[in-house]
Amino acid sequence: MENIRIFHRICADEVTELMQNPELQILDVRDRVSFDKGHIASALHVTGVELDSIILQSPKNSPLLIYCYRGVASLTHAQTFADFGFREVYSLNGGYEGWMLMQSAGKSSESSTPRSSERLRAWLAEQGFPSENIHSAIDSGTTPLMRACRLADAPIVAELLVAGANLDARNSDGNHALWFACYSDSLEIMDLLIAADIDINNQNDNGATCLMYAASSGKDEIVAKLLQAGVNTGLKTLDDFSALDMAASLASLKLLRKAERRA
Repeated sequence: MENIRIFHRICADEVTELMQNPELQILDVRDRVSFDKGHIASALHVTGVELDSIILQSPKNSPLLIYCYRGVASLTHAQTFADFGFREVYSLNGGYEGWMLMQSAGKSSESSTPRSSERLRAWLAEQGFPSENIHSAIDSGTTPLMRACRLADAPIVAELLVAGANLDARNSDGNHALWFACYSDSLEIMDLLIAADIDINNQNDNGATCLMYAASSGKDEIVAKLLQAGVNTGLKTLDDFSALDMAASLASLKLLRKAERRA
């Protein structure tokens, strides 16, 4: 079996402790204008070309923290460094936006949003949720995170994740937030949820998974993304159908057959 090198995903509230290590190198991969407006202390702004130089010149045993806007692009960069043999690589969940929310408001309480996040509070109220409660549910058990995923609103999803939104919450059908990200065809939001360690194999009340839904709907890019994340292809519905049985497109069928041969 191929030896896959891994990196670590770290939350904003863990960065301060990590920064106590004097050997830590912090890389900001956002655009220059955003970096100049604000960045994590001691961070180095780098472009794609500069990343190549760092890979070739930096010691591979020193810790490395990479962050972007909301924690999506940094996943790819972190994997690249890990693939090149760097032993301790971190990607910041929620990116710089998550870091700023944590710095300005601290950790959210169990039942409320960060006080300084006016955008999130306004969005919650606009969508019919209590503006102080990110864990509330309306309309058949729909949570704010589910609604934001269904609307493909990546910035709000990122804020909800940083504020501590419950990834395990399920609606009245047994679906959780990842199902709605698949529904809205949002690969960016899927990356955010997967980075936050959502259960990619959740089965709803009929036994259906996100992979089964994507396969049966001909959502080839979604199927590929889920397979890349390591989803279980062997799960079956209550009627004994697998994702492979439900594949509605030739592309998804080929992807699933290839995944099953590797299993």
